[in-house]
Amino acid sequence: MNDYKLPDTGFVRLKAVLQHIPIGKSSWWAGVAEGRFPRPYKIGPRTTVWKVEDIRSFINSQEQTSKTQEGAKNANP
Repeated sequence: MNDYKLPDTGFVRLKAVLQHIPIGKSSWWAGVAEGRFPRPYKIGPRTTVWKVEDIRSFINSQEQTSKTQEGAKNANP
């Protein structure tokens, strides 16, 4: 992706989130509305952020799901 690293704590804007999750803005917002992605926080009338901890948890859960699915594929040739 790129060299940007998530901070240890705090909040990140959408641009930083999408640097770690390969999805488009519209798809991200649809997933947020459906509850598939972490919920955002409004900190101003035009400013939306996500908790770094929530984004890390989401990324880790996606990696675990991917590993589980790969294991299932390899078990059933």
